[in-house]
Amino acid sequence: MATDGGGGMTEEVAVLGVGMHPWGKWGRSFVEYGAVAARTALADAGLEWRDIGSIVGADTVRGGYPGYVAGATFAKALGWQGARVTSVYAACASGAQAVNTARAQILSGLADVVLVVGADAAPKGFFRPAGGDRPDDPDWLRFRVLGATNPTYFGLYARRRMALHGDTLEDFAQVKVKNAALGALNPHARYRKRVTAEEVAASAVVADPLRLLDICATSDGGAALVLAGMDFARRHGAPDPVRIRAVSTVTPRYPNTVLDLPDIATDSAVAAQPAADTFRESIARAAYEEAGIGPEELSFAEVYDLSTALELQWYEDLGLCGEGEAAKLLREGATGLGGRIPVNTSGGLASFGEAVPAQAIAQVCELTWQLREAAADRQVAGARVGIAANQGLFGHGSAVIAVR
Repeated sequence: MATDGGGGMTEEVAVLGVGMHPWGKWGRSFVEYGAVAARTALADAGLEWRDIGSIVGADTVRGGYPGYVAGATFAKALGWQGARVTSVYAACASGAQAVNTARAQILSGLADVVLVVGADAAPKGFFRPAGGDRPDDPDWLRFRVLGATNPTYFGLYARRRMALHGDTLEDFAQVKVKNAALGALNPHARYRKRVTAEEVAASAVVADPLRLLDICATSDGGAALVLAGMDFARRHGAPDPVRIRAVSTVTPRYPNTVLDLPDIATDSAVAAQPAADTFRESIARAAYEEAGIGPEELSFAEVYDLSTALELQWYEDLGLCGEGEAAKLLREGATGLGGRIPVNTSGGLASFGEAVPAQAIAQVCELTWQLREAAADRQVAGARVGIAANQGLFGHGSAVIAVR
């Protein structure tokens, strides 16, 4: 059991099944990717679709109306059977919001077992704004007024780390080298080729100082989970499953003095004192508090490496090291396989690219495989506690802690 935000306790939920459709550029519908992932997760759980009491879909904004109602879209693809249905959207945090919704349904008694599905069919190149004129929309403004694509922000974050902490281009390149080596071992990854620091440095500049190989691609892919209450898991013959102990879905606190995508300005701190921790730090802190653990108890972590520099920032935000010490942690080999705290054993976004609503679910798939000791050549020895963390647009923070 874990403490909740009100000082009580939250029960754990079991991860009975996980499934993924490999990431890539397949040129097919997101529905196909999600259905493949769902059927794989059901088979992994030893359940039939008709056994599922509820389905929660993580929405995509790139699939037309079916993407906006992803829960029902996936239910129809699997075959209508009367299950409760929910669709959620929180940008990059959509998958974690879907997990949290499923957990709430289980713990409230609305369903014994829930299927969570997310999938995307991404465009070529970088993400662009939704169509139409919306001058009151910060996301529209940053594209139309500043021309600030996602990589522009990634470049700004990288420059900030270089200025504040002395991070170097070589440090950023070594993040890619590490993640590419792990992705080469992952059959679900899109990019399964090792790279060298020299190859990173030689790739085209996209948003100075970041090169093409410093920034994640956009990808097609799908991921799914079968979650259940602990009583159901035991009745189903799973006495010791991987368990989700905490899900953090916090928002920032005013004033936010660190620029966050898609904003084009920070808040003024003249009239109000900033919080002691940043938004991303608060995401991890809320998860740790609910789980009743600290970062020193983690066996490994999956973080949202939209860029190589952002992975380094997550090291500090998760409390894996002190402020400004992320590059040192990387250089020591602590975040590589066999290190003190391996990060992105899946290969991360560096190896997958981003399939937005599926990505946080895919992170939980990796937590599950590691905790089951089923990650093959990527296996973290003795893995017992893992955290997955990401951040969605407009203040959607998310982190999931799983244990065994």
